[in-house]
Amino acid sequence: MAQNIFKGLGIALITPFTQDGEVDYKALTRLVDYQIQNGADFLCILATTGETPCLSTDEKHKIKELVIDRVRGRLPILMGCGGNNTRAVVEELRNTDMRGIDGVLSVCPYYNKPSQEGLYQHFRAIAEASPVPVVLYNVPGRTGINLKPETTVRLAKDCANIIAIKEASGSLEQVDEIIKNKPERFDVISGDDALTFSMVASGAAGSISVIGNALPKEVSRMIRLEFKGEYEAARIIHHRFTELYSLLFVDGNPAGVKALLHEMGFIENVLRLPLVPTRITTLQKMTEILKTLKI
Repeated sequence: MAQNIFKGLGIALITPFTQDGEVDYKALTRLVDYQIQNGADFLCILATTGETPCLSTDEKHKIKELVIDRVRGRLPILMGCGGNNTRAVVEELRNTDMRGIDGVLSVCPYYNKPSQEGLYQHFRAIAEASPVPVVLYNVPGRTGINLKPETTVRLAKDCANIIAIKEASGSLEQVDEIIKNKPERFDVISGDDALTFSMVASGAAGSISVIGNALPKEVSRMIRLEFKGEYEAARIIHHRFTELYSLLFVDGNPAGVKALLHEMGFIENVLRLPLVPTRITTLQKMTEILKTLKI
């Protein structure tokens, strides 16, 4: 049975754009280097934070190849591959070159709102088709459907290729139920920066982080302190960013973290429609916090 290698700090990597709206591959290269140099344990590419629904097939291929080439095997790479058409996802998994990719992150089907049995059969088909391990992604706020703990545990027990779940349900009770009943080889990964401290303390294996794009060193240190049982030191780091967690998402993701990265000099503050940059008032608040934190 496959084992989870996606532990510690994972970065939900953004896609930087130039002022004219094209993918900024030079900025992306700098961001990948920044993550590797500052404590990231793995990268998650072509997922929600990467604005993947607004990327062309050619752009997605170029981003994948750039990240693989730049990482050169130093970190595991998790790649988004999901949708609400099971047959199409299965075909994509069978036809995509997965060399250099260590696993796929597959989101719950959105819009068509399947039953729990439908979710189970969807992910079972994906697990059987995927040539690499599968990480489930539960984010009811985006998909309109919650992958319930009992379905998650059933998938973990029945599908040898399903190794973890990125949990962004916002429910610590749900997380605790999965951790209590899951097989040992299966892990829970935080999908909510504001809850990462609590989830890791409860037994999660790490985080797929948005704020980590900008602050990988600090978030990585918090998680590693928790792994060592140094919860008070980790809590201090967590509390430094409490207000920032909220500001990053108040105008939608990745608008907040892109504004933050722009203030830090990494990227242009450009998104693709239907997403737009964060409001000036939000940006001003984040800038003030950065000055206070001296980052």
